[in-house]
Amino acid sequence: MRKEPSQARSRATVEAIIEAGARVLSDLGWAGFTTNKVAEAAGASIGSLYQYFPDKLSLVEAIRRRHFDQVLAVISDAAADEKPLRQFARELTRGMIAAHSIHPTLHQVLLDEAPGDRGSRAAHAAFQSRYLEHYAAAVAQYRRRTKDTETVTRVLSSAVEGVIHNAARRGMLEAPELQKQLVDLICAYLSGQHRAAPR
Repeated sequence: MRKEPSQARSRATVEAIIEAGARVLSDLGWAGFTTNKVAEAAGASIGSLYQYFPDKLSLVEAIRRRHFDQVLAVISDAAADEKPLRQFARELTRGMIAAHSIHPTLHQVLLDEAPGDRGSRAAHAAFQSRYLEHYAAAVAQYRRRTKDTETVTRVLSSAVEGVIHNAARRGMLEAPELQKQLVDLICAYLSGQHRAAPR
């Protein structure tokens, strides 16, 4: 960002621009994403947009970071407190679905179309580190006997991420059976019930 908003009104303007940017990027993809369209969707002047974002790449970075923050909040909240495993799995599943339902195609556009720079790579690396830390906390809480926390953490996070992202691409995020199956998958994996009996 060119500058940080300091007053409530300017913060509301920036949030409206970022939200409108996410909507335009999700609906039109990178090819149709312009600062003029974002300003129009936000009900703001193009001058107000440029006051905070020097170009559309900086706006995409703000959209990307907001999505990262939403996902981290979901995992952190779900893993907080010593709640039963199934409750954790339900909260994680519902929160992830909610975070990806707002603009279902946004994440795909951010991954596959929107260009990034050194700053976006650094932001993604920082996100991945915190993302895995939250999952590791859940693994430590619910699968205490594991000898390889890092591998279990990566498998669990990849499984949840894969199911959510594929469901978003196919318009299946709201399917009740998908939610149930993901909850069952998380519970089975963290409880160790997925492991086959020795032969």
